[in-house]
Amino acid sequence: MLQRITKGELLHAQIALAVAIALQLLVWKMNDDLLAGPQFLLIPTEIGLAVLISFTVNMRTAHERGINHLFAVILLGLISVANVSSLLLVLHSLVITHATFSGPELLTSAIAILLTNVIVYALWYWEIDSPGLSRKRWSKHDKDFQFTQQDLKGEYPGWHPQFLDYLYLSVTNAVNFASADARPLTHAAKLLMGSQALISVLTLALVLARSVSILGT
Repeated sequence: MLQRITKGELLHAQIALAVAIALQLLVWKMNDDLLAGPQFLLIPTEIGLAVLISFTVNMRTAHERGINHLFAVILLGLISVANVSSLLLVLHSLVITHATFSGPELLTSAIAILLTNVIVYALWYWEIDSPGLSRKRWSKHDKDFQFTQQDLKGEYPGWHPQFLDYLYLSVTNAVNFASADARPLTHAAKLLMGSQALISVLTLALVLARSVSILGT
């Protein structure tokens, strides 16, 4: 039985998507050299896919859900690649070319990259686990994370995670480099959590540290 996405959960995901795209626009406006690729195509494509997914999220047939899943993966992939590219361009500018950024400009870009990292990985976790934007099947054979409530079936009968649970998972993994209330069960989940932690380390340890030093001069 497929788990249908509620209007509230879909709204939370749509808001998160909108914030992630807005943060990319902010990075672009701060310095157009920090967003890789043709920005005039990237941002509209992301917006178009987000709108398309919102209208197709509760499609019923397996074929339709497969198309929806493809749209979701492309969208999340675009946002992820753009965000990592922005981080790499910042690091290249600081370490290799020693480009001069103003303190507020660099700090704002770093915060935007970090927040986008949190949002896009929350969406990835939601997508690979269940139901995500393509409504994968929820069963004991299709589970990438084990949440605390799932270990307490007597106290939480019928409980299943929603988007905000994955958002919390993403926040704790980005800040603590480990989840607070969920364990990764599959290689996909572990690879995603590992890559998110690495991005967070680079952002916090290098970019923010340099930003503080610039602000202190």
